Amino acid sequence: MQLPQIKIGQLVPKFPIIQGGMAVRVSTAPLAAAVANAGGIGVIGATGMDPEELRMEIRQAREQSSGIIGVNIMFAARNFATLVRTALEEKIDVVFSGAGFSRDIFGWGREAGVPVVSIVSSGKLAAIAEKHGAAAVVAEGTEAGGHLGTRRSLCEILPEIRKRVKIPVIAAGGIVDGFGVARMLKLGADGVQMATRFVLSKECAVAEAFKEMYLKARPEDVILVESPVGMPGRALRNEFVEQLLNGSQARPERCRNCLKVCSGKYCIMDALENSRTGKVDKGLVFCGQNVAKVKEILPVKEIFKRIVEEVASVD
Repeated sequence: MQLPQIKIGQLVPKFPIIQGGMAVRVSTAPLAAAVANAGGIGVIGATGMDPEELRMEIRQAREQSSGIIGVNIMFAARNFATLVRTALEEKIDVVFSGAGFSRDIFGWGREAGVPVVSIVSSGKLAAIAEKHGAAAVVAEGTEAGGHLGTRRSLCEILPEIRKRVKIPVIAAGGIVDGFGVARMLKLGADGVQMATRFVLSKECAVAEAFKEMYLKARPEDVILVESPVGMPGRALRNEFVEQLLNGSQARPERCRNCLKVCSGKYCIMDALENSRTGKVDKGLVFCGQNVAKVKEILPVKEIFKRIVEEVASVD
């Protein structure tokens, strides 16, 4: 099997591989630029950044790559609109958005000449996104890491979404190698989004302790937890998660006022920042369902090479 070509608006990457934009500084300029240089679409996770930080990340990525650079911005973030407008001012190539649904973003994208891609988990929402002007949709199943919009498998929702829209459909959730990519292409995907695999790249800037948790993960370590965002999240079992499960987690002493709606049970930004910086027992280590299948830290260029070879080996 050969990798197909995908077109998102006027963007045509060499490979139909999008790096998931992981929030709170997991997906930053060095990773996004490396993916873009390898022929995919590199994505900066904007949620958790202030506008000026995002502006500098985009500029840094541009300095390191002439490839396609996008941003991922959660609708649930209170500064959602400001971050989107900042990215558009910086002439970002493409905007991805999930964790809720914005109708306004499509108008903003049209005004700036920037394609908008909606992250969806049902055929109904995919059709609504297409109607409002989405250039493509990411079909994200329950196998994905981080905040989840469904408990349904990607293999179940992908064909449903494929039938409802004519725009490109990008499969996301649990894809960690070329064999997974090939499986999604056979189910009707035009491309794939991969996040967990790129955490275990040399260019991902998370702490070594974070990467070590990924490398040591067993399938039974991957569980669902409740997030203050109001959605379940997929993460690795650790001391912080155990406290969440038994109800002993202390409520936050301060509020960053970062979400439109928050349960206040714990600070999601603190939890994600702690894990990213290496305090993994004091934070959430988000990951995809198949993290245990990834056992090497490789340069992004090598990850792409292996994916292409694995896809080519499938009939």
